[in-house]
Amino acid sequence: MTFEPIIRSQSDLHETWSRLMGPLGFSGRSIWLMLIRADHRPLPHLTQIEEADRLPSHEQQRSFAEMLQMLVTDVVPGGRVAFLRSRPGAGGLTLEDKAWARSLYDAARISRVSVEVVHRACDVDLVPVPMDEVLAQPA
Repeated sequence: MTFEPIIRSQSDLHETWSRLMGPLGFSGRSIWLMLIRADHRPLPHLTQIEEADRLPSHEQQRSFAEMLQMLVTDVVPGGRVAFLRSRPGAGGLTLEDKAWARSLYDAARISRVSVEVVHRACDVDLVPVPMDEVLAQPA
């Protein structure tokens, strides 16, 4: 049976990420990008950015933002993006998790694309990282 989610809510997104990332357990750090069409259906493939060990430089973030804008404009007009950071290790949100979420929210803001709540997956859990959670932390 093909998995064809419809993402209209945070709950739908969390369920989708859980299904796509399970079973949990990661050997490295990655950023996952999901493009969601205007009809709330994600494209049938994910983009994985592997070896995401260090936060992007300002120039890298600008380039990423330009790519996001192009993808949404050309591939999913009127759509949005969803991000998930995966890493090995224990649960709980680390300062690094929050810094990555901030960077992803910033890239979406720079590119002026709509973004879903960023998620983080590790060896034991998958959790949302809401924007207000990361804005409470110093940059």
